[in-house]
Amino acid sequence: MATNRTFTMLKPDSIEKGNIGAILEKINASGFRIVAMKMTQMSTTEAETFYAVHSERPFFGELVEYMTRGPIVAAILEKENAVEDFRALIGATNPADAAEGTLRKLYAASMGENAVHGSDSDENAQIESNFHFSGREQF
Repeated sequence: MATNRTFTMLKPDSIEKGNIGAILEKINASGFRIVAMKMTQMSTTEAETFYAVHSERPFFGELVEYMTRGPIVAAILEKENAVEDFRALIGATNPADAAEGTLRKLYAASMGENAVHGSDSDENAQIESNFHFSGREQF
C-alpha cells in the first residue's frame, strides 16, 4: 500500500486544556499511524523560524508568543493521502467555519488558538517534520 506522511502539532491550548489523548484518539481512529511523536517547547527563535512564512503578517508576533507559551506535541503521521486527509480531519482554521466532528470544531477556541497544526503540502510536511525530528527519531 502506498503511504505518505504529514506533520502535525498539538498547540499549547490543546495541551493546557488536557486534550492530547482525545485528539490522538481521533487521529488514530481516522487511520493515521504515528511514526514520530514528542512533547517539547519551542523557543522564540524556533517559532520564528518555523513560522517565517508569516513574518510579514500583522499577527506574527502574537503567533510566536502563542506557540512559545507552553509545550506542544509534535508528530509525524503516515497514511495514504496523508496531507489532504489530515487537513480534512483538522477542519477550517476558524473553528466557527470548521465542519462538525473536525478537530478544530471540537477543540479550538478561536482562529488564533486553533488547537492543531497540519501541513498544507507534501513538501511542507517533509520540511516541518525534519524541523522537529532528526532522522533517527522518524520510524
